[in-house]
Amino acid sequence: MARHAHMSVRTFTRRFREEVGIGPLKWLARRRLAHAPLLLETTTLPVARIATACGFGDPVALRKQFRTYVGLSPAACRRAHHAPESAAPAS
Repeated sequence: MARHAHMSVRTFTRRFREEVGIGPLKWLARRRLAHAPLLLETTTLPVARIATACGFGDPVALRKQFRTYVGLSPAACRRAHHAPESAAPAS
């Protein structure tokens, strides 16, 4: 990102933090992790494919960071959003 902005890493990091409030690596990780639940909830893609789609090098990295960020494993998140709806009570 610093090279793209034609800045040194130190200057870019400092300015990024001033504007966004967090460092660029933490921001990038949060953006990647924000996309993962959407894919888990709306697709049947395996976690390995979701990891790749979100920019993680491997599914282990996604699982570790996902658990830290969301508080659940990716599989538990998927199960929570794909749970069968309970039958409506009879009137």
